Amino acid sequence: MRIKVCGMTDLDQIHQLSEIGVEFCGFIFYPKSPRYVFKHMPAVSIKKIKSNINKVGVFVNANTEDILQTVDDCGLYLVQLHGDESPRACERISDYVSVIKAFRLSDDDNILWKIKDFQDVVDMFLFDTEGVGYGGTGKKFNWEALMDLNINKPFFISGGIQPEDVAALQAFSKNKVGKDLFAVDVNSKFEITPGYKDMEKVRTFVSQLKQG
Repeated sequence: MRIKVCGMTDLDQIHQLSEIGVEFCGFIFYPKSPRYVFKHMPAVSIKKIKSNINKVGVFVNANTEDILQTVDDCGLYLVQLHGDESPRACERISDYVSVIKAFRLSDDDNILWKIKDFQDVVDMFLFDTEGVGYGGTGKKFNWEALMDLNINKPFFISGGIQPEDVAALQAFSKNKVGKDLFAVDVNSKFEITPGYKDMEKVRTFVSQLKQG
């Protein structure tokens, strides 16, 4: 199972992620986030990161031109759109770089209806927990809402995932919807402070999840 660790702000920890088998590293380019990466490192430092890890830029309702400029300046491999971006805006960006469209889910959402207009214009989906504003909530949504659905596109599962969730994630991956599960996205439950991870927790989680 692939893993994305989001909200990274420390170069040494980013290099460690690659060494322990994490496939995706998320950088948050939302200025209101406590994990806003430009508070910790400039674009040139991000661009110079050379490893087998995929650099993902997380944006919230940002200007398309600004997103594409940041992709170039930071050498990003994928863009995660975590706001209220329209299908047309997503399509414009996906003509230039691979796009993950995030959806913040509440208990009564019709998920297939919510994603339908984006099905043909982005590369992947990400499902997160609905909350106030656009930051992570540190809380799970009800994964059962996805059970037995045909998402028909690779997706990331996110939202308050913690070290103790390995068995639940492995069980989820065996459900019908698991055929489209592309990666697990973790963040705040693995942190010492915002943007700085407990790497031992990450290492153990990665090892256990990939053994399953």
